[in-house]
Amino acid sequence: MIAAAENDQLPKRGRFRLHSLPLRFTLVAALLVLAALGLLASGVAVTSALENSLTQRTDKTLYEAVDGWAKPHSRDLQPPSDVGPGTRPPSPFFVRTVTPDGRVIILNDKSTTTEPDLSKDSTNGPITVGSSDGSDVNWRVLTTVRDGTTTTIGVRLTDNEQTVDDLVGLQLGIGLVVLLILGGAAYFVVRRSLRPLVEVEETAAAIAAGDLHRRVPERDDRTEVGRLSVALNGMLAQIQHAFAATEASEESARRSEEKMRRFVGDASHELRTPLTTIRGFAELYRQGAMTDTETLMNRIEGEASRMGLLVEDLLMLARLDEQRPLENKPVDLLAVAADSVQAARAIAPDRTVELQMTGGPGLPEVHGDEARLRQVVANLVGNAIKHTPPDAQVTVRVGTTENSAVVEVSDTGQGLSDEDAARIFERFYRADTSRTRETGGAGLGLSIVSALVAAHDGTVSVETSLGQGTTFRVELPRDPKDD
Repeated sequence: MIAAAENDQLPKRGRFRLHSLPLRFTLVAALLVLAALGLLASGVAVTSALENSLTQRTDKTLYEAVDGWAKPHSRDLQPPSDVGPGTRPPSPFFVRTVTPDGRVIILNDKSTTTEPDLSKDSTNGPITVGSSDGSDVNWRVLTTVRDGTTTTIGVRLTDNEQTVDDLVGLQLGIGLVVLLILGGAAYFVVRRSLRPLVEVEETAAAIAAGDLHRRVPERDDRTEVGRLSVALNGMLAQIQHAFAATEASEESARRSEEKMRRFVGDASHELRTPLTTIRGFAELYRQGAMTDTETLMNRIEGEASRMGLLVEDLLMLARLDEQRPLENKPVDLLAVAADSVQAARAIAPDRTVELQMTGGPGLPEVHGDEARLRQVVANLVGNAIKHTPPDAQVTVRVGTTENSAVVEVSDTGQGLSDEDAARIFERFYRADTSRTRETGGAGLGLSIVSALVAAHDGTVSVETSLGQGTTFRVELPRDPKDD
């Protein structure tokens, strides 16, 4: 049973080896097999036709010869011999005559040592027989009966067989040469034709190794390989896009998670300070260490107010993160800027705050939430006043471009470093490290500005350098049709 099982496995292994051959070898082998079968079929047909032609010619010769030898005067002719020249010329035929009285006359050359095997009847037509002595010489014989005399004519087929053998040898030689040339040409053509598939294989291997930008060289799209390359490149582009989207989503999720973790930590830290202050004053009051109740209450109210402002800012950022819809009505940015400048002059009468128009096509009017846009300008102006020296000048400029309304808030303060400018819109980030929570905000003002501008499909940017002042530029989309 083990042997039977092993035998059952042999065909499978054989099939596996056949299927494991490279495609170019399989195609060339199949082509050579078909060509060999074609050459074999044509060789058999040509050889058979030649044999038939030679046989027909021999048979015709036999019929002509038997008619001559069957005549009475031809029976007494003798071939040449050692005794004399004979009474008939040399002949390639074997002739046997049986007279009516049973006498057998054989006319044959003395050089011929073999005779045909006449045991078979050949009166119905020429037949092929062997030699009477068992040699490998074949004969073609024909028998005729006239006036009671039976005449049998035979001719050796050695020349015919040699001609056929020569033809077979020639066909084999030509066939081998043709197969060699055809195999070489087929291998070259198949290898060149399959080169695009090799490139597909190499591209797939490169992509599997991580090179998602690799593409299959494009071919003529009128060919199968060309259409395959176009389809594969389209599929690879989709795969790359999907991977890029997945990576971007994962990166965005990581950034959001890190941002949320930092946000929660910073918010907790900012809220802990006023809560600790309130708790400390409450403990001092309980222990009787604070006798000035009014001062105590003022400090507690101040910390509570600061904590309330922080909570309101956090709630606003949370609502903006949820992308809740804002009011959408016409807002005149020039009026908003003028009100913000007037309010700043009232709060800081000793500071220089100016309003300028930069011009441009149309009016600086946009569609949005007026209260939120007022908060944007107020935060920028307040930030400029709070974080610049008393002698620094603050300028608010309002203008337009082809498709945007622009508000710029500039100051002549100390400016920002490149590192601070890159992070200035981050939540809880303070560019001025000397600021305390009592003298400065929580670092949410510019974050709120960035979020509100983004909610209005606008952009906010900063241009600054140390010692050269700072300019915040807000661009909001406007419809030129409103001009």
